[in-house]
Amino acid sequence: MLNTTNSLGLNEAFGNEVSPMPLFETWFAEAKETEINDPNAFALATVDVSGQPSVRMLLLKGIKEKGFIFYTNMNSRKANDLQSNQKASICFHWKSLQRQIRIYGSVAQVSEVEADAYFATRDYDSQIGAWASLQSSHMKQRSNFDERILSFKAKYPEGSTVPRPPHWSGWVLLPNELEFWLSAPARLHERLIYKFGDNGNWVKSLLYP
Repeated sequence: MLNTTNSLGLNEAFGNEVSPMPLFETWFAEAKETEINDPNAFALATVDVSGQPSVRMLLLKGIKEKGFIFYTNMNSRKANDLQSNQKASICFHWKSLQRQIRIYGSVAQVSEVEADAYFATRDYDSQIGAWASLQSSHMKQRSNFDERILSFKAKYPEGSTVPRPPHWSGWVLLPNELEFWLSAPARLHERLIYKFGDNGNWVKSLLYP
């Protein structure tokens, strides 16, 4: 296992790994121990129909064998981008460990069952917020949002079951490329990249910093 002091190089530590997932899981587990806030935070980059890129911070909510899961309002800008262009990129940066992971791939929606199951784990206020927010649309004044929150709290009182809104679901990013970045003195950083080949196997190589 790569230690948190970064004293062991990427190639030496994971020279025999044929998949990038063991390394991701190791770094993610260590980030949970060292990052003060939100070790599961990542930047998501999408592109709209005009070719305009957009980036924002999200939280990772699950890891499948083949992908990374996050949830959102399906009427949001990010969801509109992903519905028109399924290619996306995410980036984790853990300052406490001086590490970064960039992940490229395409997205697919999670199943209704998965979305329902995750929504049920959210706290009450977050569930109500998912109903009340017209995410990414213009709002005249904050009181309009407050009124919508009160309205849905009246419809779904605390302690009752709040169903998942039909406009709220999740995406899974299916990676075809992962790049691991490890800080080193004098900006002589280490970079290890995995690319998914046409033969169905991951191909690994080192990059110059």
